[in-house]
Amino acid sequence: MFIVGNLVGAVAEIADLILGAYMWIVIVAALLSWVNPDPYNPVVRFLYLATEPILRPIRKKVGTLGGIDISPMIVVLAIVFTRSFLVKSLLQASRVLR
Repeated sequence: MFIVGNLVGAVAEIADLILGAYMWIVIVAALLSWVNPDPYNPVVRFLYLATEPILRPIRKKVGTLGGIDISPMIVVLAIVFTRSFLVKSLLQASRVLR
């Protein structure tokens, strides 16, 4: 049974790492949108390709708040909630299974 607990714990840690990295990618992309970055820069293109599939549907549904795009804030809040709820639940489940 400890193997399943270790597996669930590893999945939780990897999910936490991926969610944390993606949260920072969204934050950097949002900060970069305040300036006029070079659209041909590989870093800018990566940030756009990594965040736009998530931000676009939210942006369409929510719109802007006085001209300010709040979709990155919604995504960051969703990531924080997921990290708090899902990852912690998986870690607690892994402890029970060990």
